[in-house]
Amino acid sequence: MTPTGAGAGESFVAARGEFSPEGIFLNSASFGLPPQATLAAVTEALEEWRTGTADLPGYDDPVTRSRALFAELVGVDPGLVATANQASVFIGLVAASLPAGTEVLTAEGDFTSVLFPFLAQPGLTVREAPLEGLADAIGERTGVVAVAAVQSADGRIADLDAIREAASRVGARTLIDLTQAAGWLPVHASDFTWTVTAGYKWLLNPRGTAFLTLPDAGKSPESWPVPLMAGWYAAERPWDGIYGSPLRLAHDARRYDVSPAWHSWIGAAPALQLVRDLGIDAIHEHDLGLANRFRAACGLPAGNSAIVSAAVDDEVPAILERMQIGAAMRAGRLRLSFHLYNDASDADRAAEALSGHLS
Repeated sequence: MTPTGAGAGESFVAARGEFSPEGIFLNSASFGLPPQATLAAVTEALEEWRTGTADLPGYDDPVTRSRALFAELVGVDPGLVATANQASVFIGLVAASLPAGTEVLTAEGDFTSVLFPFLAQPGLTVREAPLEGLADAIGERTGVVAVAAVQSADGRIADLDAIREAASRVGARTLIDLTQAAGWLPVHASDFTWTVTAGYKWLLNPRGTAFLTLPDAGKSPESWPVPLMAGWYAAERPWDGIYGSPLRLAHDARRYDVSPAWHSWIGAAPALQLVRDLGIDAIHEHDLGLANRFRAACGLPAGNSAIVSAAVDDEVPAILERMQIGAAMRAGRLRLSFHLYNDASDADRAAEALSGHLS
């Protein structure tokens, strides 16, 4: 359920009570903050580890819950979602599945975890184009278009509708990295051949969670990539036969699961539940509203991203330290990112501190 109206505001006030940042945290594009429910779940699991009382098969439950919650957030069936520890693992899987000679079209300056798996795969031709012209650059020889939905460096948003339509016209497949999008930007993973997402940013997961979606697999399972990372957790019943042949992979996307980093997934499930309960549409409105409130106060043009990127003068590093503003420098520019635990006072205080120092 997506909160709206006054109830939505009350929901965000309650949600902010789940977090306890020091200073003004505007760095979700680097890592998200854990809600109290995540900290409690991980603390309990660590105590079980310390005392030797952990129920290891019981750790499957948070993986299953996380899979289902993520599937709901991006609009696919849970059976089309695989889990691992890093997004690049899944991108590498896709890259390794492509036949030699495939042209992969990417965006100039995209995050290296999107680019490196294709550049490292022998036999592929990787071509780059400006993000804004990516759809126009798709040609008859393009086999795959791989791009981050939201650019890590500066928050620019890819025109996913245009990319999907242009790729469809020439029969190209699409791989979309949702790491900087899932959790605040409404996206339908079913529109693309594959999506990959690291969970530790806008989804507020501990580091060590990632998701792959394969919506096309429901139409043509025979075209699924070879499960090159297949281990015991990729089996149909992982705990019921962990030795010996024959191969007995899961019938659905779980065949691509990587054995989970248990404590990361224990923390992921309550974080994803919070994001789901607030609703992506409401979070999008909230985050974008704060980012544009900050932009307006600093004399910057309005944007469509929760990530603000700006050139800064030499005084900014000292201001950030003095005001305890959590931010990042990326591609030579200041990057601020507003999320559900921020409010108008964060935007206003940051703008008061930084106004006149940005361009």
